[in-house]
Amino acid sequence: MRSKAISRLLFSVGVITWLALLFTDISTLLSSVNQLKPDIPVWLPGVILNLFIVSLFYYYRIKIGRDEVLNFVDLLWRVFATGLIATVISLGLRLVEYLLGDTSLTRNIVFRDLIYLINVGLMIGFLMMAFAAWKRLILYQKSKWLLRLWAFFEIGLLISLVYNSFKVPIVEWLYGTMLGIFVIVGLVLSGNMKWVAFLNFRQKWTSLLLLLLTVFYLLYILYTNSSYSEDISNASPYFTDYRYHIFILSLIVFVTVYSIFSFLVILFNLPTTSVFEQKLEEVVNFQRISQSIQTEQSEESVYNILLETSVSSVFADAAWLEINSNAHEHKLFTYKITEKESYDIINHLKAHNVKGVLDQGSEKTKNLSKHLASLKGSRFRSILAFPIYVKGQNIGTLALLKELPESFNKEMTKIVSTFSNQAGISIENFRLMEEALQNERYKEELKIAKMVQKSLLPTILEQDNDFEIAAFSESADEVGGDYYDTLRVDKHLISIIIADVSGKGTTAAFHMSQMKGIFHSLAQRDIEPKEFMVQANQALIYCLERGSFISATYFIINTQTKTIQYARAGHCPVLYYCAEKKSSQYFKDKGVALGMVRNKSYSSFIQSNVFQYKAGDIMVLYTDGITEAKDGKGDEFGYERLVEIINHSNGMSPLEIQNHLINKLYEFSGTTNINDDYTTMIVKFK
Repeated sequence: MRSKAISRLLFSVGVITWLALLFTDISTLLSSVNQLKPDIPVWLPGVILNLFIVSLFYYYRIKIGRDEVLNFVDLLWRVFATGLIATVISLGLRLVEYLLGDTSLTRNIVFRDLIYLINVGLMIGFLMMAFAAWKRLILYQKSKWLLRLWAFFEIGLLISLVYNSFKVPIVEWLYGTMLGIFVIVGLVLSGNMKWVAFLNFRQKWTSLLLLLLTVFYLLYILYTNSSYSEDISNASPYFTDYRYHIFILSLIVFVTVYSIFSFLVILFNLPTTSVFEQKLEEVVNFQRISQSIQTEQSEESVYNILLETSVSSVFADAAWLEINSNAHEHKLFTYKITEKESYDIINHLKAHNVKGVLDQGSEKTKNLSKHLASLKGSRFRSILAFPIYVKGQNIGTLALLKELPESFNKEMTKIVSTFSNQAGISIENFRLMEEALQNERYKEELKIAKMVQKSLLPTILEQDNDFEIAAFSESADEVGGDYYDTLRVDKHLISIIIADVSGKGTTAAFHMSQMKGIFHSLAQRDIEPKEFMVQANQALIYCLERGSFISATYFIINTQTKTIQYARAGHCPVLYYCAEKKSSQYFKDKGVALGMVRNKSYSSFIQSNVFQYKAGDIMVLYTDGITEAKDGKGDEFGYERLVEIINHSNGMSPLEIQNHLINKLYEFSGTTNINDDYTTMIVKFK
């Protein structure tokens, strides 16, 4: 915004200084014609002219310099447009003068000076625009010496304005020396044409036309201004004559020379444009293949890029890519050729004993076009074929075709060979990246699932004067699906559940969340354990995919009647320690896991049980990870060891029993890196 405001200010200053120049120049001119002493200093118009030049100089410098998106042709268009506007206005003034004819007005010196000053202003604006544009072109791929030379040229031109600011006697040798230095430096700078090499064929033709018109505009304006200045100089010596202005003359020479040099260089570069564009296309296509692993979403996309870039690089008419997915499956990707045409050529070559991947150094390959020429109905007469290797294994063949015979030369063969090699690397990298991304996604999925699972398990369990509860859950490397929870229904009723969701990862965690929702919803309704299981099964069959299930055991502890009702749905049998008998036993009840039976007959597969509890009794709930834990020999921890541990720890608190059990598990397995989930709930009654 700041540069835009400054450029507007400079443009306003330019308009004001030109109006001031018009007023002062006409004033001195009238005084001279009427043989009167001028009311203003005769040097003032020259100073104002230089102020006008400086304002336009910096105006165009900021205007062109701030627009970073301008390309080379855009710059030439800007110069052309400025010259066109100046020329149209100048021609309009000539038309007005022509229509007025040979009258006293057209012969009036003030009228002619007005026309002259308008043309001078247009010419200076055109020169400044061209100067700013040429600077951008010359300093493309700049170097230190080039920057220093340009700075000398630019500063020298601005300093020369001081010499032209006052009406001092012209010192011929100084004037000539300064002008000569600027012309020589301008010629040296005009030799910098690196930007031309980056124009394509169409841009070069456009640039030639624009440069030609630029020179034409400049010559026309110079001719027009010279005719007016000649007439005015005969009437008065005090008018502002640009013909002796070093800055303007230096710019005229520089702009003209650079325009002509650019025109000639572009003209002579036209024959080599196609070669350069082809090489540039090869580089771009090679880059596309190299970057395809970062931008494309599938391996097929990499194949399509390979086909498209290879065809454009060697100007082929069509191509196919045959990929060997396995020993019996082949995929064909085509570009500007049908699958039928491709298979016709492949089968025809196989019929001539050209099988599999084609070796470019073999005699068979040299005769490929001869084999192709014998295929009736085919529009193609030349073929190049290259193997694609990934990790040293041939995964397919790239074939390019042309409609004319013997159209592929040695250079094209090298290009396609390079592309096929890079394609193999890109495909290999793509597969490695896909594998890495898949692993990262899997890790992230596990991380999310662990967070979900952790959030689903309660941090605080229901406690009561009749019992104490301690719970423990630890997942293996993969996220498990073990779930436990408690809920107080009323003053005397507490619901407990332990469950094991089949599967791993986020799916198991998701099903855990569903089980948690069902538990909290149904448990509050104070229904029988069997009815709980029936309704839970009915809800889950709409959520669980086939093959998934949830084993669970649901309890209702009634502290008023000292009873426990429960139902088991395919879960591990409850281990119950009776303090009175000082022994433990497993409750083996009928029950099928939730989600296994997907109809209303499920109620016949489940049963409800009830028993009394007494002080000192211990109820051990667990998942199969406890009993199926293995030692180094592959032996399981088993049910008997669990009974033995509980029998010997009956005097401990639930938390102590839990810690003792887990320590024995780690001691048995010989490692803390568990293979399955460990989950226990220890309930000890008071």
